[in-house]
Amino acid sequence: MNHLLRINKILTSFFAVWVIIISVLAYFFPTIFLTVKPYIPLLLGIIMFGMGMTLKINDVKIAFVKPVAMTTVSTLLSPILTPCLTLLYARQWIPIDPANLFLSILKMVLIPIILGLLVKRFLPKFADKSGNLTPSVSVLAIMAIIACVVALNVKNIVTMGAVILMAVILHNLLGLLSGYTIAYLFKQNKKNCRAISIEVGMQNSGLGAALAHTYFSPATALPSAIFSIWHNISGAILASIWSRKR
Repeated sequence: MNHLLRINKILTSFFAVWVIIISVLAYFFPTIFLTVKPYIPLLLGIIMFGMGMTLKINDVKIAFVKPVAMTTVSTLLSPILTPCLTLLYARQWIPIDPANLFLSILKMVLIPIILGLLVKRFLPKFADKSGNLTPSVSVLAIMAIIACVVALNVKNIVTMGAVILMAVILHNLLGLLSGYTIAYLFKQNKKNCRAISIEVGMQNSGLGAALAHTYFSPATALPSAIFSIWHNISGAILASIWSRKR
């Protein structure tokens, strides 16, 4: 068990490094990682199930009484808001089936989270024991999704990689800045401003990659894969800055 805990710590502590390494490998040896393609929705479901096992019923209740609980609220609303926003912003360029998007998010996000929550509630000993390894499983699943997306987009990375990278960086920075600014304008304290900034600026890139891969072209999943790398960099920089300015 101690060995597994050490592996868990190495995987989670150096997540950004592993993502970069696996992305490079997928770029140069794409055929190895293309076998993951049919399992992307399943991998995302595993990640969400693990997340559900870290929650408690009270965590869900908090979402209805404390709107600072933004992550829980956005997760609960995602089956409705994601199809609506995708339809609003992208219907001019690509065909969109909001009903199927809604059902996919239910299957890949909400249902696994609810199942994980139920396991935590009714099988607490199992949840606690497996909870030590859940982060490692999630990291490996995210790495597999990213590697597959990169493998599917080797040509697109060559032609569009720089443009997508700039768009991803701007998207992330604008989210972080707008989240902090809006919270500040509403007279939130420094702690809340930072939390809201992170919530707005950091996105579920695994879900983005899975949905884009399932319903659109491989190229549409590439920004999510690149975001998975970039937000670890921007998040680490931001955490370092804020840790010095408490």
